[in-house]
Amino acid sequence: MKVGILSVGQISSELLIRLGQGLAKIFPDTSCWVIDGSFLIPLKSFNKKRNQYNSRAILNEIMFLGGTRERYDRVLGVVDTDIYASGLSFVFGEAYSPGKVALISLWRLKPPPNGESVLADVFEQRSLKEAVHELGHTLGLEHCHNALCVMHFSNSLIDTDKKQSLLCGQCYLQATLAIGGIGRL
Repeated sequence: MKVGILSVGQISSELLIRLGQGLAKIFPDTSCWVIDGSFLIPLKSFNKKRNQYNSRAILNEIMFLGGTRERYDRVLGVVDTDIYASGLSFVFGEAYSPGKVALISLWRLKPPPNGESVLADVFEQRSLKEAVHELGHTLGLEHCHNALCVMHFSNSLIDTDKKQSLLCGQCYLQATLAIGGIGRL
Protein backbone atom coordinates (compact mmCIF):
# COMPACT_ATOMS: atom_id res chain seq x y z
CA MET A 1 0.00 0.00 0.00
CA LYS A 2 1.32 3.45 -0.92
CA VAL A 3 0.33 6.16 1.55
CA GLY A 4 0.75 9.87 0.86
CA ILE A 5 0.89 12.07 3.96
CA LEU A 6 -0.44 15.57 3.37
CA SER A 7 0.13 18.61 5.55
CA VAL A 8 -3.17 20.47 5.85
CA GLY A 9 -1.95 23.86 7.01
CA GLN A 10 1.50 24.10 8.56
CA ILE A 11 2.67 20.82 10.09
CA SER A 12 6.23 19.93 11.03
CA SER A 13 7.82 17.92 8.22
CA GLU A 14 9.77 15.96 10.84
CA LEU A 15 6.52 14.81 12.47
CA LEU A 16 5.08 13.83 9.08
CA ILE A 17 8.20 11.81 8.26
CA ARG A 18 8.07 10.01 11.63
CA LEU A 19 4.37 9.28 11.14
CA GLY A 20 5.21 7.71 7.78
CA GLN A 21 7.96 5.60 9.32
CA GLY A 22 5.61 4.39 12.05
CA LEU A 23 2.81 3.57 9.61
CA ALA A 24 5.19 1.57 7.41
CA LYS A 25 6.14 -0.56 10.43
CA ILE A 26 2.54 -1.25 11.43
CA PHE A 27 0.81 -1.94 8.13
CA PRO A 28 2.14 -4.87 6.06
CA ASP A 29 3.71 -4.06 2.67
CA THR A 30 3.28 -0.32 3.14
CA SER A 31 5.45 2.59 2.09
CA CYS A 32 4.77 6.22 2.96
CA TRP A 33 5.74 9.52 1.38
CA VAL A 34 5.24 13.05 2.61
CA ILE A 35 3.48 14.97 -0.16
CA ASP A 36 5.42 18.11 -1.12
CA GLY A 37 3.98 21.41 0.03
CA SER A 38 0.99 21.97 2.22
CA PHE A 39 -2.71 22.08 1.51
CA LEU A 40 -4.60 25.11 2.79
CA ILE A 41 -7.38 24.45 5.27
CA PRO A 42 -10.59 25.09 3.33
CA LEU A 43 -12.24 28.24 4.67
CA LYS A 44 -15.68 26.76 4.04
CA SER A 45 -14.90 24.02 6.59
CA PHE A 46 -14.85 26.55 9.46
CA ASN A 47 -17.97 26.72 11.64
CA LYS A 48 -18.06 30.09 13.42
CA LYS A 49 -20.65 29.00 15.99
CA ARG A 50 -18.51 26.04 17.09
CA ASN A 51 -15.13 27.69 16.46
CA GLN A 52 -14.09 24.38 14.88
CA TYR A 53 -13.51 22.94 11.43
CA ASN A 54 -15.79 20.32 9.91
CA SER A 55 -13.69 17.21 9.29
CA ARG A 56 -15.92 15.96 6.45
CA ALA A 57 -15.53 19.27 4.56
CA ILE A 58 -11.73 18.95 4.80
CA LEU A 59 -11.88 15.27 3.75
CA ASN A 60 -13.97 16.20 0.73
CA GLU A 61 -11.41 18.79 -0.39
CA ILE A 62 -8.55 16.29 0.01
CA MET A 63 -10.56 13.73 -1.94
CA PHE A 64 -10.65 16.00 -4.98
CA LEU A 65 -6.99 17.05 -4.98
CA GLY A 66 -6.13 16.76 -8.64
CA GLY A 67 -3.45 14.19 -9.50
CA THR A 68 -2.06 13.89 -5.97
CA ARG A 69 -4.54 11.29 -4.79
CA GLU A 70 -4.12 9.08 -7.85
CA ARG A 71 -0.43 8.47 -7.05
CA TYR A 72 -1.26 6.85 -3.71
CA ASP A 73 -3.52 4.08 -2.51
CA ARG A 74 -4.39 6.21 0.52
CA VAL A 75 -3.92 9.86 1.49
CA LEU A 76 -3.65 10.84 5.15
CA GLY A 77 -4.23 14.52 5.85
CA VAL A 78 -2.74 15.94 9.05
CA VAL A 79 -4.14 19.18 10.44
CA ASP A 80 -3.46 21.16 13.62
CA THR A 81 -6.90 22.66 14.18
CA ASP A 82 -9.85 21.56 16.25
CA ILE A 83 -12.16 19.40 14.13
CA TYR A 84 -15.62 17.95 14.59
CA ALA A 85 -17.95 15.54 12.84
CA SER A 86 -21.72 15.72 12.67
CA GLY A 87 -23.27 14.74 16.01
CA LEU A 88 -19.98 14.87 17.95
CA SER A 89 -18.39 17.69 19.93
CA PHE A 90 -14.95 16.86 18.51
CA VAL A 91 -13.02 14.12 16.75
CA PHE A 92 -9.38 13.13 16.69
CA GLY A 93 -9.83 12.19 13.04
CA GLU A 94 -12.18 10.91 10.40
CA ALA A 95 -11.95 8.74 7.29
CA TYR A 96 -14.00 7.39 4.46
CA SER A 97 -14.67 3.77 5.39
CA PRO A 98 -13.80 2.05 3.22
CA GLY A 99 -12.13 4.72 1.15
CA LYS A 100 -8.92 6.37 0.12
CA VAL A 101 -8.78 9.47 2.31
CA ALA A 102 -8.29 9.95 6.06
CA LEU A 103 -7.68 12.96 8.28
CA ILE A 104 -6.22 13.34 11.77
CA SER A 105 -6.04 16.41 13.94
CA LEU A 106 -3.11 17.10 16.25
CA TRP A 107 -5.09 19.77 18.13
CA ARG A 108 -6.43 17.67 20.99
CA LEU A 109 -3.46 15.29 21.12
CA LYS A 110 -1.37 18.01 22.75
CA PRO A 111 -1.78 19.10 26.37
CA PRO A 112 -3.84 22.22 27.13
CA PRO A 113 -1.73 25.42 27.35
CA ASN A 114 -1.72 25.42 31.17
CA GLY A 115 -1.88 21.64 31.53
CA GLU A 116 0.65 18.96 32.15
CA SER A 117 3.63 18.84 29.86
CA VAL A 118 3.68 15.92 27.47
CA LEU A 119 6.95 14.61 26.20
CA ALA A 120 7.43 14.77 22.44
CA ASP A 121 7.40 10.98 22.15
CA VAL A 122 3.99 10.76 23.90
CA PHE A 123 2.59 13.33 21.46
CA GLU A 124 4.07 11.41 18.53
CA GLN A 125 2.64 8.11 19.82
CA ARG A 126 -0.80 9.68 20.10
CA SER A 127 -0.46 11.02 16.55
CA LEU A 128 0.63 7.63 15.24
CA LYS A 129 -2.24 5.84 17.00
CA GLU A 130 -4.79 8.18 15.44
CA ALA A 131 -3.14 7.86 12.00
CA VAL A 132 -3.21 4.06 12.20
CA HIS A 133 -6.82 4.18 13.44
CA GLU A 134 -8.05 6.38 10.59
CA LEU A 135 -6.10 4.50 7.91
CA GLY A 136 -7.61 1.33 9.37
CA HIS A 137 -11.04 2.79 8.65
CA THR A 138 -10.02 3.40 5.01
CA LEU A 139 -9.35 -0.34 4.81
CA GLY A 140 -12.89 -1.02 6.02
CA LEU A 141 -12.01 -1.77 9.64
CA GLU A 142 -14.66 -0.87 12.21
CA HIS A 143 -14.21 0.04 15.85
CA CYS A 144 -12.84 -2.89 17.85
CA HIS A 145 -14.10 -4.03 21.25
CA ASN A 146 -10.53 -4.82 22.39
CA ALA A 147 -9.55 -1.76 24.47
CA LEU A 148 -5.86 -2.27 23.64
CA CYS A 149 -6.39 -2.44 19.86
CA VAL A 150 -5.64 0.76 17.97
CA MET A 151 -9.06 0.41 16.29
CA HIS A 152 -10.81 0.84 19.66
CA PHE A 153 -12.84 4.09 19.73
CA SER A 154 -11.13 6.91 21.62
CA ASN A 155 -13.53 9.20 23.42
CA SER A 156 -10.70 10.94 25.29
CA LEU A 157 -6.92 11.16 25.53
CA ILE A 158 -7.08 8.58 28.31
CA ASP A 159 -8.53 6.10 25.80
CA THR A 160 -5.88 7.01 23.24
CA ASP A 161 -3.04 6.68 25.75
CA LYS A 162 -4.35 3.32 27.01
CA LYS A 163 -4.52 1.57 23.64
CA GLN A 164 -1.53 0.35 21.68
CA SER A 165 -0.48 1.64 18.26
CA LEU A 166 -0.93 -1.90 16.91
CA LEU A 167 -3.90 -3.74 15.48
CA CYS A 168 -5.17 -6.74 17.43
CA GLY A 169 -4.91 -10.12 15.66
CA GLN A 170 -8.43 -9.94 14.21
CA CYS A 171 -8.02 -6.38 12.89
CA TYR A 172 -4.53 -7.15 11.56
CA LEU A 173 -5.92 -10.07 9.56
CA GLN A 174 -8.68 -7.87 8.11
CA ALA A 175 -6.16 -5.12 7.25
CA THR A 176 -3.81 -7.62 5.60
CA LEU A 177 -6.65 -8.97 3.47
CA ALA A 178 -7.72 -5.44 2.53
CA ILE A 179 -4.16 -4.36 1.65
CA GLY A 180 -3.78 -7.49 -0.48
CA GLY A 181 -6.86 -6.41 -2.38
CA ILE A 182 -5.95 -2.69 -2.70
CA GLY A 183 -5.98 -2.87 -6.48
CA ARG A 184 -9.62 -3.90 -6.36
CA LEU A 185 -10.86 -1.04 -4.16
